[in-house]
Formats: sequence, structure tokens, C-alpha cells
Amino acid sequence: MIKITETVKHLVIINVLFWLGTIAIGTNGDLFNKLFAFHFPLSQDFEFWQIITHMFMHASYTETIKGVQITISHLLFNMLALWMFGSAVEQVFGRNKFLFLYFSAGFGALLLSFSVTYFDFKFEIDALLNNGFNQGDIISLLNEGKYDKRWLSFVSMDTIHNFSLNFRGIMLGASGAIMGVLVAFGMLFPNSELMLLFFPVPVKAKYFIPVLIGLDVFSGLTGISIFSPSNTAYWAHIGGALTGLLMMLYWKKTQFNKNRWN
Repeated sequence: MIKITETVKHLVIINVLFWLGTIAIGTNGDLFNKLFAFHFPLSQDFEFWQIITHMFMHASYTETIKGVQITISHLLFNMLALWMFGSAVEQVFGRNKFLFLYFSAGFGALLLSFSVTYFDFKFEIDALLNNGFNQGDIISLLNEGKYDKRWLSFVSMDTIHNFSLNFRGIMLGASGAIMGVLVAFGMLFPNSELMLLFFPVPVKAKYFIPVLIGLDVFSGLTGISIFSPSNTAYWAHIGGALTGLLMMLYWKKTQFNKNRWN
């Protein structure tokens, strides 16, 4: 059994504390989600600290698999992955370098996921701005969860729905940061054998992890979920993995002095 390292243990504790606060306060965690999940920057609920705190927020959701309702714990799977892969990576890198990797991957995940959302939002709002609507008025209505019926003369109801969803949606979870750690693990221990619960066949990390990321790319481009829940932030996973990859390649090239991170 892999022994949990100190930094990973502290990260797990913080995540669990946020989780307990989420389920203990407010209806369905609404208060904690409003305060600590990442909101669209133009939203009235956006706060600057959400750039960091969203990485410690998690949700529970229910998926129907072959007609059976199964409750999946977002927190459980992420913390298991953090323990299994993060502890091994921390043992190699040490606390400071591991934390730098972890939070950088989390920021990279947020950046890519938000960029995709903002691109969609910008495309949709431009259709209204080009037809004489005021951006301030549009933002004000979106903050109230409303829309102007006159918009329907220029965009479809589906577009308005997606427009509002992009604006009012939230991002939360440690998955992006953990994907960066997972990539680091794969590059440090390429021949370690891994397997998924639904595919109990050992596969070497150097094959397993690229396939896992490839599934996220496929789902991000098509919207089709393969093994993960339908509300998974695929672009956040990709952003975290890409950040982890770039950092590992850079560190490998420059061979940073370990003392720099102690």
C-alpha cells in the first residue's frame, strides 16, 4: 500500500473540510458553492479568491448506468487519485516542487476551461451587441437569471439557454490539478501498471495516461461522455494535463537543482 506523504495528506484534509462545509451549510451546498466555486468573472457571484478555492470544492452527482441510479462521489475519486499518484510524485520532487506542479496544473485547467467557455459566450453576446443591445443590460439580466424576449429575433432559444448556462455555470474540483500530477507520475514511472475499476486489466502508465487524456479530448470536442459523468469538465482535465506535461518537459530539459525547491 502506498504511504500518503505529508503534503498530499494536508491537501486531502483541506478538500475534506471544504466538502464537509459544503454539505453542512446551506441547501445542497449552495452557500459554499456561491462563495468558493469559480464563477464567470462578469457574474455578480465572482470573487478573486475563487481562482484558488475552486480547486478544493467538490460535488456529488447521480448517474444512470444501465438503468441503475448510482451516486458517485466527486471527492472520493479525486482524493484516491491524489493519494495514489500524488504521494509517489511528492516523494520524488519534495514538498515545494510538488505544490508548484499541483497548483500550476490547477491554474492551467482553469485557464483552458474558462477560455473555451468565454469563446462561446463572446460569440453569443456579439450576436446581440451587433444588433444594438447594451452589454451592461445583458449582463444585468443574466445575473438575474432572465433574458429579453427581443433577443429571440436574433438568436434561438437554445442559444439563449447556452448563453445563460455559460454565464451562470460554476467550475469546481481538484481534477485539473490531479491530471497534472497524473502526467508527472506517468513520466516518472512510465512502466507502472494501472487499471480502471471498469477495465480491470493492468496497463502501463505510459499507455494508460495518454489514452485517458485522449478520452477527455474526444469528449471535450464531441460532448459525448465515455466513462465519466456527463457534467465532467473535460477541458479542465486537458488543461491540467497539458500544464503538467509542459512543466515536466521543461524540468527535464533544464534539470532544476532540487535545492531550489527546498
